[in-house]
This record gives sequence, structure tokens and C-alpha cells, in this order.
Amino acid sequence: MLDGFTLNPGDLDWTGLEALGDCTVYDRTAPEDVIERAKDAGIVLTNKTVLDADILAKLPNLKYIGVMATGYNVIDLAAADKLAIPVTNVPLYATNSVVQAVFAYILEFAQHVALHSESVHSGKWAASADFSYCEAPLTELDGLTLGIVGYGRIGRGVAQVARAFGMNVLVYGPRPVATGDPDIKLSSLDELLKNSDIVSLHCPLTDETKGLINKDSLAMMKQSAILINTGRGPLINDLDLVDALEKGIISGAALDVLTEEPPRSGNPLIGVKNCIITPHIAWATHAARSRLMQTVRGNVEAYINHEPVNVVNNPV
Repeated sequence: MLDGFTLNPGDLDWTGLEALGDCTVYDRTAPEDVIERAKDAGIVLTNKTVLDADILAKLPNLKYIGVMATGYNVIDLAAADKLAIPVTNVPLYATNSVVQAVFAYILEFAQHVALHSESVHSGKWAASADFSYCEAPLTELDGLTLGIVGYGRIGRGVAQVARAFGMNVLVYGPRPVATGDPDIKLSSLDELLKNSDIVSLHCPLTDETKGLINKDSLAMMKQSAILINTGRGPLINDLDLVDALEKGIISGAALDVLTEEPPRSGNPLIGVKNCIITPHIAWATHAARSRLMQTVRGNVEAYINHEPVNVVNNPV
């Protein structure tokens, strides 16, 4: 296991995986250490440690790769196919947690809870001539329109919660799917951007979706609109979003993902006004990580039993 810390920083245990064989867990693995640490392994588990074609070619004992996440863009699938190495992922485990995070961001913009709490702790309420005051406009979600880009399990979960708040919902995806709810309407991407008060991204990162949110798409959005990204950082052109926020083209953004994670070379969005950034934690509740651990173990056990599940490639 090349990078186990984010899955298990100490509040879970590895006994389930250790019961399956000789198991070595590394909290983190630098790129230059991957080959040395993995060269004798028949099974390699990774979350965000990259296994590209050059690395895979230097791991002759490798028979199986388990990605400890839903996204698997850290693996060169074409190279794994040629080497007959199955690659598995973990779908579903974080759906509820990500949906919850999306509404944490939405409600922070709507209610400004942290801002008001900070003002009280600084003494402003104690010094106020009135029993109540607002540091920023408060917004009721009922009647607003939420645009969801990508209508998979997380997108559907977000739509259900939005409807519970009385929001109207527009959804866009590459494959139209009947929503079963007259208040959850299929839309073109342009119409979604033009008509949504909040836009939330839940599509996978592909060649087609990279830079999906850019200068042109941001210009279509309402000036009062909020953009939320809990998907993948490169769905957004960072510089275009900085420009949109600084010029007031849109009102705000909440990002749980960035183009580089961690942003060691800096990111132009850090420090920008009205931009909430969290360190890729939407998935990371204890309940979600427990499910992730159980599924990773199940994936490995299924492979050992010659009945692999959750395979995302086509090994020769």
C-alpha cells in the first residue's frame, strides 16, 4: 500500500487486508520511491500515487492494482491493459458524504455562518444597538435553481437534497437520463449555466470535460451565481475563474479540489475573495472511509479468489 494515510490516519485498522497476505503499508510514497517499494509486490494499492507506463514496465511481479478511490486517472490504464494487470476502483462509498459537503458549501454562502460567528466572538454583537444584525445578505434556498453537471449517483443525491430545500433542479450529462421528477429537468449545458443560481460539478474528468468551466462558460452564468466543484480540479480553468471572481462575473465559488493537490507550486485561486477552498475532504468522513476500507479489502479478496469485481480496464 503506497499511500494509506489519507484513508487511515489512525482511526481505522488494516487487519482486514493484513489477513489476506503479506501486507506492507506506507503512509506516503514519493514518486522516486515507488519502484523500490513496489518491485516485489504482486498487489499494489494506491490512492493518489501515480503508476504510469514507465513505472508499470519496471514492476515485473505486479499482477493487480487496487485504486483506493473512485477516480483512477492516476493509473495508465492502456499500459495496465497491455501488461494484463486488472485495475479496480471503489465506487459508491462517498456518495452521502460528498452530497453533505456540497450543501455545507451552499449553506455557507446562503447563511454566512462562519462570518457571523466570527463577528460575535470579536465583540460586535455585544456592542450592537440592535438585537440582531447581518454581516452579509442571507439567502433562502427555496425557489432557487441548482444546476448539476453530471447526473450520476452523487448528482442524483444532490438533486434529492435540493428538492427537499424547495429548489428547482436542472441537470446536464452526456447521456440523458429520465429524472422521474418534474422539478428535476434535463437541460443543455448552456441553458443550465444561464439559468442556475448555483452550479455544482459532478462529472468525471475526461478529455472532453477538462476545462469545461472556462471564460466562455463563466460568462454565461448569472452575476449572482455560485460555482461548486467537488469533482476534479481540472474541470475548471483556474485563471478564468480567478478573473470571473475578481471582476464579479460570478458571485463566488467553493472548491474541494484543485488542479494540483497539494498546491505546492501555488494556485491563483488561493486568497481570492469569495472563494472557499477545502483540502479535498468531501469524501473523508469516518463512515465513508470505513466503507472504502471494506470495499478495498473486498476487491483484493475477490481478485485472489479469481472473481475480480469493480474492474475499470480491459486487461489482455
